Amino acid sequence: MAVTTIANDRFKQGFGNWFWGSLLVAAVLHFLMFAFWPEMSTADVSFTTEELEAIELPPEVEIPPPPEQIARPATPVISDAVIDEDVTIASTTFEDNPIENLPPPPTASANEDLSAAPRFTPFTVRPELRNRAEVARALERNYPPLLRDAGIGGETLVWFFIDENGRVQKTQINKSSGYEALDKAALTVAEQMQFSPALNRDKKVPVWVAIPIVFSAK
Repeated sequence: MAVTTIANDRFKQGFGNWFWGSLLVAAVLHFLMFAFWPEMSTADVSFTTEELEAIELPPEVEIPPPPEQIARPATPVISDAVIDEDVTIASTTFEDNPIENLPPPPTASANEDLSAAPRFTPFTVRPELRNRAEVARALERNYPPLLRDAGIGGETLVWFFIDENGRVQKTQINKSSGYEALDKAALTVAEQMQFSPALNRDKKVPVWVAIPIVFSAK
């Protein structure tokens, strides 16, 4: 019966011959390299330094004096403060300054239109906003979408002319927010605001007041 030799067996049988033959060739190459390779030597890279000589300056050359030492900052000293316990502040109550002693408010002439333009209008009790919840919804409803989505807000100072009954009769911009769309929205909201009447002493009076309307992106 014939025995079949596969390639793997033939490789194993010839491996020993290849290994020892390669080792012999490598040894011969190394011997020839060390025998015939030219000799190498290091170059001299040493150096010498010359002695330094001190140079004396001629007498006409003046050496400036060293700078003065910077003085340390002075330490602060807290002085003893003596407060007289008998010092009092003048009383400012209405009992000591009755309202009857105040000068009468200036009166407008019969032909003068107080609502024509913002002006100083005297009052002792300022008008108060009555419909805050409605104004808050109006602010949200009239906020320009482009500015709101971009996170841009602003404050518009608006002049209000409020009549004796607390109704807003006229509005105009006192100080712009810097955005025309916000200013227009502020005027729209201002028209929906309701106030209590302003009082000058005990009398209801029409007044001009400046109120900020703020749009804030959350």
